[in-house]
Amino acid sequence: MNRRTTIVLTGMTLLAIAAFPQASFAQSDPWLGTWQLNLAKSKYSPGPPPKSQTAKIEAEGQNHKVTVTGIDAAGKPTSGGFTRIFDGVSHAAANPNNPLFDAASITRVDSNTVIISRTKAGKLVQTVTTGVAQDGKTMTISTTGIDANGRPINDISVLDKQ
Repeated sequence: MNRRTTIVLTGMTLLAIAAFPQASFAQSDPWLGTWQLNLAKSKYSPGPPPKSQTAKIEAEGQNHKVTVTGIDAAGKPTSGGFTRIFDGVSHAAANPNNPLFDAASITRVDSNTVIISRTKAGKLVQTVTTGVAQDGKTMTISTTGIDANGRPINDISVLDKQ
């Protein structure tokens, strides 16, 4: 292959990656997979923590479909799901009867960091910063703000990739 052909092919490859970033990004998205709550490394204030929790994250175009199941602090099964839409625009919560928040905006800061701003009646009530470690094995979710009763919360959930 001559130099000109190499340059043209390289340019076409770079153009394809720039034009269709989701195709190349989806292959290396560190968020995708099943994540298990590690209670020993997590801290809940004021608490109590759930007894268990599993999150499954799947690609949905450039966004994420998140399905969460678990057992709450009282021993009752829990389940829910939502789609992370990474556009920084406020979207209604998946559960319209959620006592904590009624809308959230999600921004993907970089490939390993997401910031979620949760609002209730237009007022910011919680900020959630979520990050996946560079090795892709641990996810840390830091939630600050207030709960449904107006009490301050400061939770750190650590999840291990399964």
